[in-house]
Amino acid sequence: MRQVLFGARLFDGVRMLDDAALVIDGRRIAAIVPEAKRPDGAPCRDLGGGVLAPGLIDAQVNGGGGVLFNDIPTVEGIRTIAEAHRRDGTTGLLPTVVTDAPDVLDAALAAGCAAVKAVPGVLGIHIEGPFIDSRRAGAHWPAYIRPLTEPDVARILAAKAGAMLITVAPAAASPQMIGRLSAGGAVVSIGHSDATDLEAFQAFDAGASGVTHLFNAMSPLGHRAPGVAGAALARPDVTCGLIADGYHVAATAVRVALAAKGSDGIALVSDAMSPVMGGPDEFMLQGRRVRHQRGRLVLDDGTLAGSAITLMDAVRWIVRALGVDLAIALKMATLTPARLLRIDADYGRLAPGFMASLVHISDDFVVRETWVGGESQPGERPKGVSSRFSEARDSD
Repeated sequence: MRQVLFGARLFDGVRMLDDAALVIDGRRIAAIVPEAKRPDGAPCRDLGGGVLAPGLIDAQVNGGGGVLFNDIPTVEGIRTIAEAHRRDGTTGLLPTVVTDAPDVLDAALAAGCAAVKAVPGVLGIHIEGPFIDSRRAGAHWPAYIRPLTEPDVARILAAKAGAMLITVAPAAASPQMIGRLSAGGAVVSIGHSDATDLEAFQAFDAGASGVTHLFNAMSPLGHRAPGVAGAALARPDVTCGLIADGYHVAATAVRVALAAKGSDGIALVSDAMSPVMGGPDEFMLQGRRVRHQRGRLVLDDGTLAGSAITLMDAVRWIVRALGVDLAIALKMATLTPARLLRIDADYGRLAPGFMASLVHISDDFVVRETWVGGESQPGERPKGVSSRFSEARDSD
């Protein structure tokens, strides 16, 4: 069914458009036309202001709505997570499984494959570990960390899970394996790594095209030892995931990343955990307590354990705290992640032929409505820890 949306500024993935109307035909966008030339015969809706943008795309979602993917690696677990994040503007995501036992990883991969077809908004899966470096484990359980093997590569490439994002450390994955994964269709991202800049460059040359949560759980940028962070900032062909909550990365470091990479090289991610959008403030992660503490999710020793934000929270923070232009912030949450995941022929833009996955936000960043494949759903103010994220940031 055709429908026409107008009365809001349109962000098309690159720039803001005024006095424009969006025409949807079924699951896809049919046209963008001047408001005065809206087509006759199709239902028209006046959105009453705000911004209509591509739906946000989050490449790193560990949980939401009270569900942690590692704990419930099923299609229904993914459905709960996706529905929770959609209420705050994320219309496309990768459920993310972190380092765990082999049976958990196998179940998560199978669920991800099934959810791509069964759950609206699920675009693939992110396997974040166990092929990482124990020296940069962060909140990952060290006992399960191990090297990538040839059977692992074969199993990953055999999966039909849409966009496949694999986080590895060069210490755990050879350049040859990275090359095979990339050539086979997986997107390889370097993360949880203590690699030198030269080792990171070798991984990028082999086919790795991303970096997982820049600055976190990696060798830092030093003037004599640039590490993974320095290598990532130096390579224009590498896209860096970034958790923009004001806790994981200091504001000045975010500015440095933006200056070095621009909006084409930074993909905002949430790294959200189960409390986001309605879950309990406290939960268990592989036998360890994680609690909410003034906007952060931390283990008892103070280690950050994922985040308490949605992807829209990251957009809100980077605009309000850093003064980043809204169009730039939205691009880093839409078109840039779509390009990283190699799905930018269908997602990340408002343009004819693209999927009608959209978000309508008010001028004060409240999600009014989302569309996935042309199907509409009202937005909802964040619940649980994500609803208190802004309060914590304002009082810090």
